[in-house]
Amino acid sequence: MTTTLTATELVLPVAAVGAENPLPPLHNLNETHHVRNLDELPAELADNIGYGRLGSVLPYRLQDGYGRERADTPTRVVVLENSRLRATVLVELGGRLHSLWDKQTGRELLFRNPVVQPANLALRNAWFAGGVEWNLGSTGHTTLTCDPMHAAELTAPDGTPMLRLWEWERTRNLVCQLDFWLPVDSAFLFVAVRVRNPNQHEVPAYWWSNIAVEQSPGTRVLAPAEQAWHFGYGQRLDLIPVPVHNGFDNTYSMRHADAADCFFEIPAEQRPWIAALDETGTGLVQTSTDRLRGRKLFVWGENRGGRRWQDWLAPEGSGHGYLEIQAGLARTQLEHLRMPALAEWDWLEAYGAVQADPAAVHGADWAVARGAVESALGSALSQSTVDDRLTQWRTVADAEPRRLIGTGSGWGALELVRSGRSQLPGTPFSVDTLGVQQDPWLALLDGAMPVGDPLDPPPATLVGPHWLALLDKAGQSWSAAYHQGVARWHAGDLRGAAQSWRRSLELAASPWAMRNLAVVEPERAADLLRQAVRLAPGVAALAVEALQALLAADRAQEAAQVLELLPEDIRGVGRIRLAEARVLHALGEHEAARSVLDNGFELADIREGSTVLAQTWRLINPDLPLPAHHDFSMTGE
Repeated sequence: MTTTLTATELVLPVAAVGAENPLPPLHNLNETHHVRNLDELPAELADNIGYGRLGSVLPYRLQDGYGRERADTPTRVVVLENSRLRATVLVELGGRLHSLWDKQTGRELLFRNPVVQPANLALRNAWFAGGVEWNLGSTGHTTLTCDPMHAAELTAPDGTPMLRLWEWERTRNLVCQLDFWLPVDSAFLFVAVRVRNPNQHEVPAYWWSNIAVEQSPGTRVLAPAEQAWHFGYGQRLDLIPVPVHNGFDNTYSMRHADAADCFFEIPAEQRPWIAALDETGTGLVQTSTDRLRGRKLFVWGENRGGRRWQDWLAPEGSGHGYLEIQAGLARTQLEHLRMPALAEWDWLEAYGAVQADPAAVHGADWAVARGAVESALGSALSQSTVDDRLTQWRTVADAEPRRLIGTGSGWGALELVRSGRSQLPGTPFSVDTLGVQQDPWLALLDGAMPVGDPLDPPPATLVGPHWLALLDKAGQSWSAAYHQGVARWHAGDLRGAAQSWRRSLELAASPWAMRNLAVVEPERAADLLRQAVRLAPGVAALAVEALQALLAADRAQEAAQVLELLPEDIRGVGRIRLAEARVLHALGEHEAARSVLDNGFELADIREGSTVLAQTWRLINPDLPLPAHHDFSMTGE
């Protein structure tokens, strides 16, 4: 059988991501990966951790408009298939490798989530579990994870069809290119990755390929390392031995009680690979060319909170859930690397099945276990073959796509128009992709920012010195001043941001400038946000921030008045219900507060690592144990 490429649709139960949050993300990123023992770490590791941390996902907006109701939805996919493998790629959802089916053994090599259920784990909030996710940008799940990508067919070096995906990542202004290549009769899917820095300055770079696989009590994760950096959500990064530490074998995913990251310390002379093998010694192996050296095991843990997260992310998944094996540019996921101006980095990844002697794989001798996998991998796919495939791929890396399959955003095209740069070979950002989201900024390039109705949400703000300079020349309007403020906030000029938002309010009363001013003037936040909700009571995110500010200021009665302003559909939003329970408790209406938590209440966008549900339960029901459905703890506490 020759290799085929088919663009088709797959019907999946999907909870739609929904509309973007109209409020710019001005609050600090709620990132769980903070390291408090930097002074104990090697200098290079500590330096990489301290370098390049993202403060905001601007110019993106948050994706938090989803719920927990799913409907069968046709989803565009591309299927690459040969005699041995069938790979399914979700081109509309970050290019996720949704499935890798091994036709020889009749088994799925990945954790193929039967649903698409967003949850609050990504940099922009919405994220879903399963398959292989391609993470470019910064610590955390990529800004592109729930967005469509540009997609096209072209010809691989061996004449077979190849799938290319590409997009412009806007927090770092880097270009991502993914080429999926399945040679005839190959037992491995190859994914060539190229990241380009088109800027005239250094950029912090970050990449991790996150690979979900099913787990069972007999699943063991192996990598060519004797030590690993352990991060257990206690904000410490510690070097521990592999496989046994503190009396348990940390390479068996289901022996971890709590959620944990284990970053394997792979020696420089060792071929980089990672595998997850079941009790028969069979499973998925991932290897790569040398640039992608980091390898990681992630587990949710087997405590009640960890099991709750598994059920939350994959409500119809397998009984034992999943683990993740990951591959990255740095040795830990807490680091960013320095990518020089105009640099291009590329590498090749390979995904396929491996079978090793189960007695060796699960034996007590770790060197023998690793050696069994290395031997099996070497027989199936040598390192020289992987390196040769990368060399071959480079001959088509700049080839122009010959058949478009899907369209991503118009932001790359806008950036090329603004900067006057030429097209990047192989990844065209055509002016045909410019759309309504880019229209206001095209107008600004011509010297005028559209004004708009101050009660309508303004477009997402583009940031950076070039856009701020254009906004400063755009004339006096509430909208220009509003966007000036967001761009100044992003540049760290909080005083200038506040001045711009005050000017915007002088020109027109808008809830958007009021809200932004509340972020930089916390002493006025409750009053500003309450006034903003009066102007825009149908915006859930605005109501949530107003309720939180009023509760923090011990103004529960005014918070109750805000609740009365909200339309019925907004009152049902999870974070509004959570705030309502706290308001009722603060007003002494304890039974009513309990009923909010008892009556099927769900917080659809509860954040990874958040204990807000548990805290609210204990506040309102101090004498009752925390129900399992409210327990999302990461550490079993």
